[in-house]
This record gives sequence, structure tokens and C-alpha cells, in this order.
Amino acid sequence: MSPGGVLEIGQDGPAAEASDSRREDAALLARLRQGDSDAFEQLVRTHQDRVYDFCVRMLGDREEAHDLVQEIFVSVHQNVRRFREDARLSTWLFRITKNHCINRLKYLKRRGRGRSEEYDETSDAWVDGPGAPPTPDAALESARERARVQWAISQLDPDARVLVALRDIEGLSYDEIVDITELPEGTVKSRLHRAREKLANLLGRLEP
Repeated sequence: MSPGGVLEIGQDGPAAEASDSRREDAALLARLRQGDSDAFEQLVRTHQDRVYDFCVRMLGDREEAHDLVQEIFVSVHQNVRRFREDARLSTWLFRITKNHCINRLKYLKRRGRGRSEEYDETSDAWVDGPGAPPTPDAALESARERARVQWAISQLDPDARVLVALRDIEGLSYDEIVDITELPEGTVKSRLHRAREKLANLLGRLEP
């Protein structure tokens, strides 16, 4: 029933979609907690690409990201029974991913690899995905721009990288980011503003 007392039957839109999503999460979570291997494969298929992309943005190294994704899903499998259901399943997954990325960055820093690969405008790591093949000039410029952005992200501290990756790359809402980072919304917004300013500064230095 709506706040005005009108019974809403067959309502479509964001609220209905969110409700459907929560039901799907609950059903999948129940299967995961029963040790259903098909459910775990479904979880991996649904989320592995976004988890991988987030790890690449955080680490700036595709091999490290690939290895870390395996560890993340192992951790999810081991800890799913401890999930308190205080957030959506996908949010909890991103929370685990964020923690693993920050721990890996600390580990790499101890080994003298605390920064991503040097900026290389010929890198092919960020070539556009499937679709109509771009012209050679357009493909090269796209790769250069993606390499510039990744280099700039790599200069941010890990907490700032998380916010930029979640908001500006993954496009998550502030509510979702608050759930993932467990920070107040005001803190998220102020830190994100500072991170964007630093990114703009860094990218400005790369202008010809």
C-alpha cells in the first residue's frame, strides 16, 4: 500500500525491479548456503567481469587482477554462510573485492610494486571491446586515453581509487557505495570530490 493509502497492484518501475532483485538474491543465497555448485557458478558468471574490471582499475595490472579474482571468489565461497544480509549480495561481493584489492596493494607496495605500470600510450590494455571495429587512428587514441586515465588512477591512494572506480567507472549509487565502503555519505562525497580534482590535475599534466 502506498503512503497515501492506495493499494498498488501490478506496479512496475524501479521499486518493483528492486523487489524482484532482492527475491532473486535471497533465492540464490539460499542455494549458495546449501553448497549448490550450480548456484556458485551462476554467481561467478554474473559478477566475474565486473569484479575483474574493478580489480584492474585498482591494481593496474591484468595478471594480478586475474589472480586476485580467483582468490575473491574462493573467499566468497568460504564466507557465504557468514553473510549477515545487511546489504545486497552484489554489494557484499564488492565489499569483499574492495578489501582484497586494498590488501593486495599493500602487499605489492611492500615488495616495491606499489604503483601501477608506467604510463604507456601505446598500451593495448584498454582497447575497446566488441562491436564495430574502430579505425586505426580512433583505436590508438582510445587506447592512449584509457592508458592516461589508468595511470592517473594509479597515482591516487587506495581509498580514493575505490571511490573513483565504484562511482565513475562502475556507476554505483551513493547508497551502494556507502554500503560497500561503510563510510558516511558525506565522507564519500567529499573524498570523491578531492579524488576527482587530483585526477583532473594529473590528466592535465599529460596534455600535449
